[in-house]
Amino acid sequence: MKTDVRIAREARLLPIAEVAAGLGIREDELELYGRHKAKVSPKALTRLAHRPDAKLVLVTAINPSPAGEGKTTTNVGLSMGLNRIGKKAIATLREPSLGPCFGVKGGAAGGGYAQVVPMEDINLHFTGDFHAVTSAHNLLAALLDNHLHQGNALRIDPKRIVWRRVLDMNDRALRNIVVGLGGRGDGAVRQAGFDITVASEIMAILCLATGLADLKARLSRMVVAHDTAGNAVTAGDLEATGAMALLLKDALKPNLVQTLENTPAFVHGGPFANIAHGCNSVLATKLALKLSDYVVTEAGFGADLGAEKFFDIKCRFAGLKPDAAVIVATVRALKLNGGLHGEDLAREDTGALERGFANLERHLENISKFGVPAVVAVNRFPTDTEAELALLQRLCAGRNAEAVLCEVFAKGGEGGVGLARKVVELCETRQSAFAPLYDVNARLAEKIGIVATEIYGADGVEFTAEARKQMGDIERLGLDRMPVCMAKTQYSFSDDASRLGAPTGFKITVRELRAAAGAGFTVAVTGDIMTMPGLPKVPAANRMDISDDGEITGLS
Repeated sequence: MKTDVRIAREARLLPIAEVAAGLGIREDELELYGRHKAKVSPKALTRLAHRPDAKLVLVTAINPSPAGEGKTTTNVGLSMGLNRIGKKAIATLREPSLGPCFGVKGGAAGGGYAQVVPMEDINLHFTGDFHAVTSAHNLLAALLDNHLHQGNALRIDPKRIVWRRVLDMNDRALRNIVVGLGGRGDGAVRQAGFDITVASEIMAILCLATGLADLKARLSRMVVAHDTAGNAVTAGDLEATGAMALLLKDALKPNLVQTLENTPAFVHGGPFANIAHGCNSVLATKLALKLSDYVVTEAGFGADLGAEKFFDIKCRFAGLKPDAAVIVATVRALKLNGGLHGEDLAREDTGALERGFANLERHLENISKFGVPAVVAVNRFPTDTEAELALLQRLCAGRNAEAVLCEVFAKGGEGGVGLARKVVELCETRQSAFAPLYDVNARLAEKIGIVATEIYGADGVEFTAEARKQMGDIERLGLDRMPVCMAKTQYSFSDDASRLGAPTGFKITVRELRAAAGAGFTVAVTGDIMTMPGLPKVPAANRMDISDDGEITGLS
């Protein structure tokens, strides 16, 4: 089969102005970035506010593994499949980060014949949104250090600065640094560090803001440090809000592109799915809901992280009511959860598949707790046998769920028609009874406990002494009446990445709590969560190149 980049290059793209016109977006609401990508002004959402919302479909997955699941590919393929059966559909996705692209993934715009295009642009810089977030974040860091250098009128405690710098690249050497070395004019000496741009609270804010005024209000509330009396020091205190908003004014506007089959796609924002909520922007989703019959969106990692945060954070803030969920699974990944590894995943093993099904089963149970009807999309691999596929469908049927074969990677929209028909059936015959999992005004420990026991299957939660102290500080500052954002390994329901399947008999250990007051949630850090990844031994960047005539190789 051809490479992703070859397939994307051979696609017949429509001018993006034509795609926009087909949606009813006016010329004065469109800002072109070349022939095949554009930004859409938020004023289009204001003009269309009277329209009823489309059906909202969340694509989520089992816990990710090296065996692969194909969540983004399924999202794109489903949107194309919906259009093939006569529904007006739009895909909404996050923007890829340069870090994973050059690190492990090599690209994140779908795959095979289910991609968003132009994939080279989407994977490399795109419309500059990530650079805007990086610049705004580091501007605030510079203003903070300048304030210390210029006399520290706010009496900031240098030992209690929580605002780090960011870079959209995997670079482990920057995790812990010292700034201010040199002479007296080179700033205050202190320990600092870098996170990857997608972990920036500003990225989370960009994707939750409902407009410029909301963006500025959220930016102003961000906690950057504490003073010597223990009070929070915010970006507003540093008078940084206006300048950051200037840098983000264009990044706030949703990006419009298309799939290989010319289905419209909004690709906008990219918050980390661990330290943040891992969903595309509220503005892009809301705009898509006014322009179509069906909106297909996704959330990062497996349903224990992505779907829970989509429901409890994004939907809560944006007032969204999802109509259906698609849980992506593969035979290979389920067999890995059942104990197989490496080359053994390619051979038939119904026993391992049945053992690994426990992972999918728990995700199905969890989605039902939010009152959202769900279907399983079986992303088919060439090594899957008929016996394995039949068993998986029987196992799902035994849990009152239907498993639909999905072959969008090899067949594009045609391979997603069956899934599309099932999604339409769910939306038309089963009423969503969506509700968040917990009361946002409950005590912080109670909310964390509900997620841990109800979604992860834990026996309870243990807090380190440091986390308990931080909980007390957060409650004292009045920042505890917010949703919780669990920072946990994506590979397991537990906080131990090696415990696959559906583990039981464990507790979740919270080692740190962070109040993301601007984003509007409290981050509970469990396990060893890395906010600045490192590169693997052989980075994807090593196989990338561009020829003299501009042909890119190695990107996916």
